[in-house]
Amino acid sequence: MLKVGLTGNIGSGKSLISEIFQTIGIPVFHADEESKKNLNEPQVRNEIVRFFGYGILANDRQIEKRVLASLVFSDPEALKKLNSILHPRVMRDFHEWTLRQAGKRYVVQEAAIIFESGFQGEYDRIIHVSCPSELAIERVIQRDRLSRQEVLARMRFQLDDEKKAALSDFVIRNDGSELVIPQVLAIHQRLSEAGA
Repeated sequence: MLKVGLTGNIGSGKSLISEIFQTIGIPVFHADEESKKNLNEPQVRNEIVRFFGYGILANDRQIEKRVLASLVFSDPEALKKLNSILHPRVMRDFHEWTLRQAGKRYVVQEAAIIFESGFQGEYDRIIHVSCPSELAIERVIQRDRLSRQEVLARMRFQLDDEKKAALSDFVIRNDGSELVIPQVLAIHQRLSEAGA
């Protein structure tokens, strides 16, 4: 079974591409969703609070994601610390999840910062979803109701689109210039053959 990483910068359309893979029967592990689940596990929450302080907690003692985001996307060291707490747990969960997918030719993990985290060696193949930054900014502003400055703050911690494309095995263009479903199906064919 091949382990395939699906990456792309914020607003590139990774979620859309992962939905297409799921529709054609490929199991997809969503790293960002798993990170959010891990965020409020008592041990993880305590570690995060120890570093960031009690100001990141809401009245229900859960971590305020928006407050945490504003801290980490304005301070590279804070982001590095948060990632060092969450990423190993997410990769552990991914490996455990993979064991439950017996009989599949390949599985996909959707994760925004595969290269930035240094986890590219965990995958047999990597797919990058490519999108011009201006289009991505517009998408994120509409989707997440963030300001342009907030989107740019998040983008500055990601490798640029061209570098990620060069480091990946496959690139899906999601800029409206070509249909994405045929691109996914072509990659699916190659991965199915390689994972046989």
